[in-house]
Amino acid sequence: MFAFKVRLWETASRCPAIVAQPARIKKNATGSSIQVVSNYICSMDFNTDVENSLSVLQAGGLILYPTDTIWGIGCDATNPEAVRKIYELKKRPETKSMIVLLADERDLLQYVANPDLAVFDYLDSVTRPTTVIYEHALGLADNLVNEDGSIAIRIVQETYCKHLIKRFRKPIVSTSANISGEPSPRTYGEVPAVIKDQVDYIVHYRRDDTTIAAPSSIVRWERGQVSVIRP
Repeated sequence: MFAFKVRLWETASRCPAIVAQPARIKKNATGSSIQVVSNYICSMDFNTDVENSLSVLQAGGLILYPTDTIWGIGCDATNPEAVRKIYELKKRPETKSMIVLLADERDLLQYVANPDLAVFDYLDSVTRPTTVIYEHALGLADNLVNEDGSIAIRIVQETYCKHLIKRFRKPIVSTSANISGEPSPRTYGEVPAVIKDQVDYIVHYRRDDTTIAAPSSIVRWERGQVSVIRP
Protein backbone atom coordinates (compact mmCIF):
# COMPACT_ATOMS: atom_id res chain seq x y z
CA MET A 1 0.00 0.00 0.00
CA PHE A 2 1.16 3.44 -0.87
CA ALA A 3 2.04 5.41 2.25
CA PHE A 4 1.75 9.16 1.89
CA LYS A 5 3.25 11.36 4.59
CA VAL A 6 2.37 15.02 4.99
CA ARG A 7 5.60 16.64 6.19
CA LEU A 8 5.94 20.06 7.71
CA TRP A 9 9.15 21.28 6.10
CA GLU A 10 10.48 23.18 9.11
CA THR A 11 13.99 22.45 10.30
CA ALA A 12 15.20 22.79 13.87
CA SER A 13 17.35 25.75 12.91
CA ARG A 14 14.37 27.64 11.44
CA CYS A 15 11.94 26.67 14.18
CA PRO A 16 13.59 25.23 17.31
CA ALA A 17 10.30 25.00 19.22
CA ILE A 18 8.64 22.35 17.07
CA VAL A 19 6.52 20.00 19.11
CA ALA A 20 4.65 17.14 17.45
CA GLN A 21 2.27 14.45 18.59
CA PRO A 22 2.43 11.00 17.01
CA ALA A 23 1.31 10.72 13.41
CA ARG A 24 -2.19 9.49 12.59
CA ILE A 25 -2.88 6.98 9.83
CA LYS A 26 -5.95 7.48 7.62
CA LYS A 27 -7.23 5.96 4.39
CA ASN A 28 -7.64 7.98 1.22
CA ALA A 29 -10.29 7.50 -1.49
CA THR A 30 -8.38 4.62 -3.09
CA GLY A 31 -7.81 2.76 0.16
CA SER A 32 -4.18 3.85 0.44
CA SER A 33 -2.72 5.09 3.70
CA ILE A 34 -2.20 8.73 4.50
CA GLN A 35 0.17 9.32 7.38
CA VAL A 36 -0.49 12.74 8.82
CA VAL A 37 1.91 14.52 11.16
CA SER A 38 -0.21 16.86 13.23
CA ASN A 39 -0.19 19.40 16.04
CA TYR A 40 3.06 21.21 15.36
CA ILE A 41 3.69 24.33 17.40
CA CYS A 42 5.54 26.54 14.94
CA SER A 43 5.04 29.50 12.66
CA MET A 44 4.79 28.09 9.16
CA ASP A 45 5.69 29.42 5.79
CA PHE A 46 2.62 30.28 3.68
CA ASN A 47 3.73 28.16 0.72
CA THR A 48 4.48 25.20 2.95
CA ASP A 49 0.96 25.43 4.33
CA VAL A 50 -0.41 25.40 0.78
CA GLU A 51 1.76 22.42 -0.18
CA ASN A 52 0.55 20.41 2.81
CA SER A 53 -3.08 21.22 1.99
CA LEU A 54 -2.56 20.23 -1.65
CA SER A 55 -1.08 16.88 -0.68
CA VAL A 56 -4.09 16.04 1.48
CA LEU A 57 -6.64 17.22 -1.11
CA GLN A 58 -4.96 15.20 -3.86
CA ALA A 59 -5.04 12.10 -1.65
CA GLY A 60 -8.79 12.45 -1.00
CA GLY A 61 -8.41 13.81 2.53
CA LEU A 62 -10.01 16.63 4.51
CA ILE A 63 -8.53 19.99 5.50
CA LEU A 64 -9.59 22.58 8.05
CA TYR A 65 -8.88 26.00 6.59
CA PRO A 66 -9.72 29.73 6.73
CA THR A 67 -12.00 31.11 4.03
CA ASP A 68 -13.31 34.54 3.08
CA THR A 69 -16.01 33.92 5.70
CA ILE A 70 -15.72 31.41 8.55
CA TRP A 71 -13.32 28.49 9.04
CA GLY A 72 -14.38 25.57 6.90
CA ILE A 73 -13.87 21.89 6.24
CA GLY A 74 -12.66 21.32 2.70
CA CYS A 75 -12.02 18.55 0.20
CA ASP A 76 -11.81 17.93 -3.53
CA ALA A 77 -15.25 18.93 -4.84
CA THR A 78 -14.96 16.41 -7.70
CA ASN A 79 -14.26 13.42 -5.42
CA PRO A 80 -17.48 11.81 -4.11
CA GLU A 81 -15.66 9.71 -1.52
CA ALA A 82 -13.97 12.79 -0.06
CA VAL A 83 -17.32 14.61 -0.02
CA ARG A 84 -18.89 11.65 1.79
CA LYS A 85 -16.25 11.94 4.52
CA ILE A 86 -17.36 15.50 5.24
CA TYR A 87 -21.01 14.50 5.51
CA GLU A 88 -20.04 11.75 7.95
CA LEU A 89 -17.79 14.02 10.02
CA LYS A 90 -20.45 16.72 10.31
CA LYS A 91 -23.28 14.17 10.78
CA ARG A 92 -25.01 16.05 7.99
CA PRO A 93 -27.57 14.41 5.67
CA GLU A 94 -26.47 14.25 2.04
CA THR A 95 -29.72 15.95 1.07
CA LYS A 96 -28.25 19.18 2.49
CA SER A 97 -25.74 20.22 -0.16
CA MET A 98 -22.56 22.16 0.58
CA ILE A 99 -20.81 25.14 -0.97
CA VAL A 100 -18.11 24.93 -3.63
CA LEU A 101 -15.31 27.50 -3.86
CA LEU A 102 -13.72 28.69 -7.11
CA ALA A 103 -10.79 31.05 -7.60
CA ASP A 104 -11.83 32.89 -10.78
CA GLU A 105 -14.93 33.86 -12.72
CA ARG A 106 -13.81 31.88 -15.78
CA ASP A 107 -13.80 28.69 -13.70
CA LEU A 108 -17.57 28.94 -13.46
CA LEU A 109 -17.85 28.04 -17.12
CA GLN A 110 -16.34 24.63 -16.37
CA TYR A 111 -18.71 23.71 -13.55
CA VAL A 112 -22.02 25.33 -14.56
CA ALA A 113 -23.72 24.78 -17.92
CA ASN A 114 -24.37 28.04 -19.78
CA PRO A 115 -24.25 30.41 -16.80
CA ASP A 116 -25.82 33.84 -17.21
CA LEU A 117 -22.78 36.12 -17.37
CA ALA A 118 -24.84 38.96 -15.90
CA VAL A 119 -24.26 37.30 -12.55
CA PHE A 120 -20.75 38.75 -12.56
CA ASP A 121 -22.14 42.29 -12.65
CA TYR A 122 -24.29 41.41 -9.68
CA LEU A 123 -21.34 40.01 -7.75
CA ASP A 124 -19.34 43.17 -8.50
CA SER A 125 -22.11 45.18 -6.86
CA VAL A 126 -22.24 43.35 -3.52
CA THR A 127 -20.11 44.31 -0.55
CA ARG A 128 -19.75 40.99 1.28
CA PRO A 129 -18.90 37.41 0.29
CA THR A 130 -21.86 36.01 -1.64
CA THR A 131 -22.62 32.42 -2.57
CA VAL A 132 -24.78 31.92 -5.64
CA ILE A 133 -26.95 28.87 -6.33
CA TYR A 134 -26.70 28.09 -10.04
CA GLU A 135 -28.72 25.71 -12.17
CA HIS A 136 -27.14 22.85 -14.15
CA ALA A 137 -24.00 21.84 -12.25
CA LEU A 138 -21.25 20.09 -14.22
CA GLY A 139 -18.22 17.98 -13.34
CA LEU A 140 -18.74 17.93 -9.58
CA ALA A 141 -19.23 15.01 -7.20
CA ASP A 142 -22.80 13.68 -7.54
CA ASN A 143 -23.34 13.75 -3.77
CA LEU A 144 -22.50 17.45 -3.73
CA VAL A 145 -25.13 18.51 -6.27
CA ASN A 146 -28.74 19.24 -5.24
CA GLU A 147 -31.49 16.92 -6.47
CA ASP A 148 -32.64 19.60 -8.93
CA GLY A 149 -29.15 19.75 -10.45
CA SER A 150 -28.23 23.07 -8.85
CA ILE A 151 -25.05 23.88 -6.94
CA ALA A 152 -23.98 26.63 -4.54
CA ILE A 153 -20.73 28.29 -5.65
CA ARG A 154 -18.70 31.20 -4.29
CA ILE A 155 -15.83 32.88 -6.12
CA VAL A 156 -13.35 33.75 -3.38
CA GLN A 157 -11.03 36.69 -2.94
CA GLU A 158 -9.35 35.53 0.29
CA THR A 159 -5.59 35.12 -0.23
CA TYR A 160 -5.10 31.58 1.04
CA CYS A 161 -8.22 30.11 -0.57
CA LYS A 162 -7.56 31.71 -3.92
CA HIS A 163 -3.95 30.55 -4.02
CA LEU A 164 -4.83 27.02 -2.88
CA ILE A 165 -7.58 26.57 -5.47
CA LYS A 166 -5.39 27.93 -8.27
CA ARG A 167 -2.65 25.48 -7.33
CA PHE A 168 -5.09 22.57 -6.96
CA ARG A 169 -6.69 23.38 -10.34
CA LYS A 170 -10.01 22.06 -9.10
CA PRO A 171 -12.80 23.45 -6.91
CA ILE A 172 -12.87 22.67 -3.21
CA VAL A 173 -15.76 22.18 -0.82
CA SER A 174 -16.41 24.73 1.90
CA THR A 175 -18.73 23.92 4.78
CA SER A 176 -18.73 25.31 8.29
CA ALA A 177 -16.37 23.55 10.70
CA ASN A 178 -19.01 22.26 13.09
CA ILE A 179 -21.30 19.32 13.70
CA SER A 180 -24.55 19.84 11.78
CA GLY A 181 -27.04 21.83 13.85
CA GLU A 182 -24.43 23.33 16.17
CA PRO A 183 -23.24 26.98 16.01
CA SER A 184 -20.78 27.86 13.23
CA PRO A 185 -17.32 28.80 14.55
CA ARG A 186 -16.60 32.52 14.17
CA THR A 187 -12.87 32.05 14.78
CA TYR A 188 -10.41 29.17 14.72
CA GLY A 189 -10.59 28.99 18.51
CA GLU A 190 -14.30 28.15 18.30
CA VAL A 191 -13.80 25.12 16.04
CA PRO A 192 -14.82 22.02 18.07
CA ALA A 193 -12.10 19.57 19.06
CA VAL A 194 -13.98 16.72 17.35
CA ILE A 195 -13.56 18.50 14.01
CA LYS A 196 -9.88 19.28 14.57
CA ASP A 197 -9.21 15.67 15.55
CA GLN A 198 -10.90 14.13 12.51
CA VAL A 199 -9.55 16.21 9.61
CA ASP A 200 -6.28 15.24 7.94
CA TYR A 201 -4.63 18.66 7.98
CA ILE A 202 -5.22 21.96 9.79
CA VAL A 203 -3.97 25.09 8.04
CA HIS A 204 -1.77 27.31 10.21
CA TYR A 205 -2.43 30.49 8.25
CA ARG A 206 -4.74 32.91 10.16
CA ARG A 207 -5.18 30.71 13.21
CA ASP A 208 -4.40 33.76 15.35
CA ASP A 209 -6.95 35.96 13.58
CA THR A 210 -9.62 36.73 16.19
CA THR A 211 -11.80 38.83 13.88
CA ILE A 212 -15.39 37.67 14.32
CA ALA A 213 -16.49 36.15 11.00
CA ALA A 214 -19.94 35.37 9.62
CA PRO A 215 -21.22 33.02 6.91
CA SER A 216 -21.69 34.34 3.40
CA SER A 217 -24.87 35.68 1.90
CA ILE A 218 -26.65 33.10 -0.28
CA VAL A 219 -28.72 33.98 -3.31
CA ARG A 220 -30.29 31.95 -6.08
CA TRP A 221 -29.66 33.07 -9.67
CA GLU A 222 -32.35 31.86 -12.03
CA ARG A 223 -33.24 33.27 -15.46
CA GLY A 224 -31.53 36.55 -14.66
CA GLN A 225 -33.39 37.03 -11.39
CA VAL A 226 -31.93 37.06 -7.88
CA SER A 227 -33.73 35.50 -4.91
CA VAL A 228 -32.13 36.06 -1.52
CA ILE A 229 -31.90 32.82 0.48
CA ARG A 230 -29.72 34.13 3.31
CA PRO A 231 -29.05 37.90 3.61
